[in-house]
Amino acid sequence: MMLAAGMIALAVGTYAFRWAGPALRERIRFPARAVRVLEIGAVVLLAALVAVTALPSSSGGFGFALPAGVLVAGVLAWRKQPILVVIVAAAATTALLRLLGIH
Repeated sequence: MMLAAGMIALAVGTYAFRWAGPALRERIRFPARAVRVLEIGAVVLLAALVAVTALPSSSGGFGFALPAGVLVAGVLAWRKQPILVVIVAAAATTALLRLLGIH
């Protein structure tokens, strides 16, 4: 019962957030500085996510293949390549390096 109630609450909350954006777009104006801070915050959050994903936290050895794949993805994303190309190139780079014995 609690699980169903939680799922319903999350569904209603998600729907409310999705509805609020278009409904309140013309009614609420943020200062230009606040918009800029939110944009920078999104980039910082994405960079932190990449860092946490790219740098393994296990006690095993720190390999070269995973950071190399992330580096390839970063360069391709910076060059504004399609996301599918970025993902496939990063995965292929990591897999190829591991196949060659470079972990």
